[in-house]
Amino acid sequence: MSAPFEERSGVVPCATPWGRWYQTMEEVFIEVQVPPGTRAKDIECSLKSRHLALAVAGRDVLKGKLFDSTIADEGTWTLEDRKLIRIVLTKTNRDAGNCWSSLLENEYAADPWVQDQMQRKLTLERFQRENPGFDFSGAEISGNYSKGGPDFSSLEK
Repeated sequence: MSAPFEERSGVVPCATPWGRWYQTMEEVFIEVQVPPGTRAKDIECSLKSRHLALAVAGRDVLKGKLFDSTIADEGTWTLEDRKLIRIVLTKTNRDAGNCWSSLLENEYAADPWVQDQMQRKLTLERFQRENPGFDFSGAEISGNYSKGGPDFSSLEK
């Protein structure tokens, strides 16, 4: 189990016209397809706590208020193979109950099935952190997993 949970269990992506986004308990990942040959100097990216703006070759690709707050100083973007921009945002609220239902407020929302799968994945990620000796990467979950699943913290050990 040396690989991170999301590498072992895969991601639950939300497709968009420009690429896709997905999340873990701690981070939100945004992958934007850009024309092949795009250079870093063609990209303008502004990452703030509650706002994101991305323009490529002077054209706005993404712009708006984020679904929830992030730690602005920890946000990064990279250009990969001159055809993909990867943005990584660190969530301020990093518990399993903080499952973003959209990337921006009222934009790029996950459909209900994808939202359900995202919440299941974050709940399993929480279980993995609470029980490091077990591997939950291939587990299935049913029942109460909304808001991060059941709270077992009050049970005696």
